[in-house]
Amino acid sequence: MPGSELYEKFMALHTRDGGFVMPNAWDGLSALMLADAGFEAIATSSAALASTLGRSDGRHEVTREEHLEHARLLGRLTGLPVNGDFEDGYGDTPEDVAATVRAAVASGLAGIGIEDTSGNPDQPIRDFDEAVDRVRSAVNAAKGRIVVTGRTDNFIQGRSDLDDTIRRLTAFAEAGADVLFAPFPPDRDALVAIVTAVAPTPVNVLVSPADKVLTVPELQKIGVKRISVGPMLYANAMGALEHATKALVAGDLASATAGMSFDRIGELLARGKN
Repeated sequence: MPGSELYEKFMALHTRDGGFVMPNAWDGLSALMLADAGFEAIATSSAALASTLGRSDGRHEVTREEHLEHARLLGRLTGLPVNGDFEDGYGDTPEDVAATVRAAVASGLAGIGIEDTSGNPDQPIRDFDEAVDRVRSAVNAAKGRIVVTGRTDNFIQGRSDLDDTIRRLTAFAEAGADVLFAPFPPDRDALVAIVTAVAPTPVNVLVSPADKVLTVPELQKIGVKRISVGPMLYANAMGALEHATKALVAGDLASATAGMSFDRIGELLARGKN
């Protein structure tokens, strides 16, 4: 499917009643499994991708081209709209962010996220004006060809200032962002406040697994339009691997080798749109 059609399909998902769930894949097989399950769009996860490469997320340890190549793989195999979780846009300046967006468009991505992180652990969140300038640059480069998500990582970085989070998201919307995102809101009330404050701009949500409170229908009832899971499916798979390795250490070969058959894996791979 041409990139323009994928963009239009992806954008339409954000405006329909109820919204949609957009799970995050980390390799070709996980992407094929999600497509086989019937999901209409998928996303990369910068954290999961970094982990598969043995690197840390949010420290500029994965290059733009590595992430683009990864996203192209997911799209090529599934034929689905792919949203790129592209950290801060890969670069020091707004012009670098624009170059990343143009490269994402050329790679056939349907969406891209630009967050206000810096990669600097001593000052992980960029200043307000700089963050807004970077989102604006992304929007200008997108030119209606890719869905731009403006994201603040305040909550992830331990900055519990809801007012500042809403201020940033509102400014991202005013700069032209198509979707807004503040991962791990502390509670339902904070999420309701965000959705209400930025309406009618669609909101993506990633709820902390520590909450274990809100279901997909509950999030949709609040007004959330897009639900992603970040690296959580990857973490779930790694949890199963850890369980299997412990069984292997204990000598329990049956438990260590239980799981998906290679016939099933082969069936999924055969469906890839290579």
